Amino acid sequence: MYRVTAPNQAIPVPPADLPGTLGQLRAAGHRYRTVKQELRDNLLARMRTGEDRFPGIVGYDDTVLPEVERALLAGHDMVLLGERGQGKTRLIRSLGALLDEWTPVIPGSVLNEHPMHPLTPASHAQVAGAGDDLPIGWLHRSMRYGEKLATPDTSVGDLIGDVDPIRIAQGRTLGDPETIHFGLVPRTNRGVFAVNELPDLAERIQVALLNVLEERDIQVRGYQLRLPLDLLLVASANPEDYTNRGRIITPLKDRFGAEIRTHYPVDLELELALIRQEADLVAEVPEHVLEVLARFARDVRESPSVDPRSGVSARFAIAAAETVAAAALRRAGLLAGSAPAGVRPEAAVARVGDAVSVTSTLRGKVEFESGEEGREIEVLAHLLRTATAETFRTRLAGLDLSGFTALVGEGAVIETGELVSSAELLRQVGTVPGLAKALDRLGLGDAPTPEQAAAGVEFVLEGLYLTRRLGKDVTETGRTVYGGRG
Repeated sequence: MYRVTAPNQAIPVPPADLPGTLGQLRAAGHRYRTVKQELRDNLLARMRTGEDRFPGIVGYDDTVLPEVERALLAGHDMVLLGERGQGKTRLIRSLGALLDEWTPVIPGSVLNEHPMHPLTPASHAQVAGAGDDLPIGWLHRSMRYGEKLATPDTSVGDLIGDVDPIRIAQGRTLGDPETIHFGLVPRTNRGVFAVNELPDLAERIQVALLNVLEERDIQVRGYQLRLPLDLLLVASANPEDYTNRGRIITPLKDRFGAEIRTHYPVDLELELALIRQEADLVAEVPEHVLEVLARFARDVRESPSVDPRSGVSARFAIAAAETVAAAALRRAGLLAGSAPAGVRPEAAVARVGDAVSVTSTLRGKVEFESGEEGREIEVLAHLLRTATAETFRTRLAGLDLSGFTALVGEGAVIETGELVSSAELLRQVGTVPGLAKALDRLGLGDAPTPEQAAAGVEFVLEGLYLTRRLGKDVTETGRTVYGGRG
């Protein structure tokens, strides 16, 4: 796609009080600025007012964003290097918000030419002929962002342009610049253009970007066009792509003013913040369950069984949270279908046991070392248990939970599972010393709903099993049975 917009997004309508002619624009005191000047000025303005410069970007405040800001203030094109799922595309797309909200253009110009700074011979003639009476249009900043996902079949014509045979057939000569159909890069003139996964571009295609980055002109077949393109060029790449699928050629790397390394969230709180921001949850997922999933993602990322070169995307934890929420919603739907008339329907609240399903549904998001073939689910299940135990120790350390272990004395058991209702689980537990303190430590408040209380109880039972204070068995029907260690 050339321009990235939300689905069915309406093109913004310029305010009625904006100047309508070149003369009115001059009278209003408007001055021409390059894209990089716009970005610099607007970034500085946000710094002075304390406004959020990069909304929605989590975990980069002290690392990546300062480097991006220095690159923008210096007027440098940049390449972001990082493993998959580190938010490179999100960060690149946020740069468009630093442009002026509205900018004047010559109507009909495919290069978004500024009426005070025309580029093509046709636009020069148009401005000279109409003078201050030249009608002008206004372009919203959302339409000044261009993006191309680099693929091996991308051509020079896609990025830069090619001769248009239709215009040749209409009688124009090959020497006429009007016979050129401009590609994505010049069509994003006066904007931000991004190339995602740059190493996937064939090396001969990367060569076509050399002049764009340095001399700011373009070459189309036999044409040498001196078009002083005005844009910020940003690219993203996975460092491993230098050897796996391709590489960024050395002359092109040299022309980027800044090479910035991205990373995964550096601590647990940032991982949790990212999940909360990005996950589209169809059911309530308590904080302790989200923490288990965040720890799980980090443990998978650090596991020696996982290929560190491919990385474990932040989308792994986000998809895990969405899967767990879906499991809770499924349970609520099935229990509602089997509940007697007049019984309060089960609310959809996730439990730690719902996380078991992610080990199979998300294994395709992880690249394992070659020696782990056939053990993928086993490895993920072990790491999930580790994350659950870590969360249990962190949340409930020092709390007296002997009341729970006493429940299974003398051969008694507690059954839970995917289709065990909260009422049934709480009935088995009854009044337990220490339950209120445990629920409070889990952030479920003084008056949790039955579903929230059941989620807390199941987490305590699972934690006691993982710390070897309870026994556990899974029946053929899929129910989980907690009992004494025997």
